[in-house]
Amino acid sequence: MPSKSGGQWVLLQSSIGISAMHMQVLNNDKVIIFDRTDMGPSNLSLPIDKCRKEGDVGQLDCTAHSVLYDIASNTFRPLLLQTDTWCSSGAVLSDGTLVQTGGYNVGDRVIRLFTPCNNEGCDWVELSKNLWDRRWYASNQILPDNRIIVVGGRRVFTYEFYPKIDSLSSSLYLRFLIETRDPGEENNLYPFLHLLPDGNLFIFANRRSILFDYINNKLVKEFPVIPGNDKRNYPSTGSSILLPVKLSAGSDGNGTAVLPDAEVMVCGGAPAGAFIKSDKESVYVEASRTCGRLKVTDKYPVWSMEFMPMPRVMSDMLLLPSGDVIIINGASNGTAGWEDAVGPNLNPVLYSPDEEEPDRRFVVLNPSKIPRMYHSSAVVLPDGRILVGGSNPHRRYNFTAYPYPTDLSLEAFHPHYLDPENAYMRPSILSLESIGRTVSYNEVFSVTFELSSYSPSGEISVSLMTPSFTTHSFAMNQRLVVLNVVSVSQLSVYAYKVVVNGPPTATVAPPGYYMMFVVHAGIPSHAVWVKVTWN
Repeated sequence: MPSKSGGQWVLLQSSIGISAMHMQVLNNDKVIIFDRTDMGPSNLSLPIDKCRKEGDVGQLDCTAHSVLYDIASNTFRPLLLQTDTWCSSGAVLSDGTLVQTGGYNVGDRVIRLFTPCNNEGCDWVELSKNLWDRRWYASNQILPDNRIIVVGGRRVFTYEFYPKIDSLSSSLYLRFLIETRDPGEENNLYPFLHLLPDGNLFIFANRRSILFDYINNKLVKEFPVIPGNDKRNYPSTGSSILLPVKLSAGSDGNGTAVLPDAEVMVCGGAPAGAFIKSDKESVYVEASRTCGRLKVTDKYPVWSMEFMPMPRVMSDMLLLPSGDVIIINGASNGTAGWEDAVGPNLNPVLYSPDEEEPDRRFVVLNPSKIPRMYHSSAVVLPDGRILVGGSNPHRRYNFTAYPYPTDLSLEAFHPHYLDPENAYMRPSILSLESIGRTVSYNEVFSVTFELSSYSPSGEISVSLMTPSFTTHSFAMNQRLVVLNVVSVSQLSVYAYKVVVNGPPTATVAPPGYYMMFVVHAGIPSHAVWVKVTWN
């Protein structure tokens, strides 16, 4: 197996004109990036015929606060946002449209759509129908029926759906959200949401978590409190992922597929009181060093705690196509908020969830030269790189602030599996034997790929990865589904075919676009886009 250490940083753009507070990869190999609109002009002009008026003050602004980045050409173009998207949320529908919700001031109940296109004509569209409640620091999750649930927000203790349910005349109250709010600090904003294989929703806020039946507005169970005194949600910002969902061919004897196990991981954050100290006293408490894993499908789940190589707050956790986890960006002391953190974490950390020896699970990787502090973000690209941008811990753009000026750059981190020395083990997908690059539930389909050197001990797997909406250290809707392999056969000297089962249900893999990777000996291919859909 190749070494998982090292990695390489590459500067893609010294400036895209805006700071990357929010990012979403789209199924046409573009990335939509946006900031907030209420902090004054950006460093990127809109086309001559486009301007907007800022909120209640009505000040004319002819600069862009959103861009569309083209992965292949490493270029970008400005987009027009009409209302403030500060600290908002999002999810992608099954047709590839980004539904972006909430923000600040006149934008706090706005619903915005961005539908990918293959020309220069697509831009943001704002709907006339608003959300029920203001959604500032809320979280979104795509659901099996192609609806989106929007949960929480600052001083909002409800959830609602997009599209709205006709039978409901308002949002729905969720007591858990007010129970997890710390006076003076909150520590329950941007709650962590994960759709579980049984169709229920895992919700984590502060230090507590529940299993929630959103269809019947019912609390199914409460999980144990994560050990320790560290708070995990904004502004004591940690991060969370649903570890890879691994499928098998098993059934219960009646032909019904056995649902896979599901395990949630939560890392980083800050001790109780850390936000007040940093925000009011300029005292920067060391961030959390711990990660907790909870197998939520166990009958009696128990948190398993581990220590990271360094303390981290405001870090992004991303699933890699290899099945590993990368923890990237953030700081070692303080919390989220204006100038409320110090000590940038320049070194990403790789975590291998399947490594049997706990002391070998974390590997410290090569550092960036650019601090990525408050309001930075990261996403996984179809080629396996990590796109990283943002960092603006100031109320406005401030390029002379010391030591953390506003940063408008984009860079890419190349994990170990992209090292040239591993190229001979990297699969290259040739074809997907399925109509129109679609995958139906329970469909048996095959993928043909090329491989210059097949390792007999190198396992072949096929994974489906959702592109996440990343902001404020939480990659919403992030999911990696490892399909059940039926067989692997050699077709010629360098060509192979792997036969796999499609996902069993929409609760395991909601319908929509996924990046499909073939992985050999831990080395993933470049992804192809597939659409998971009903028959």
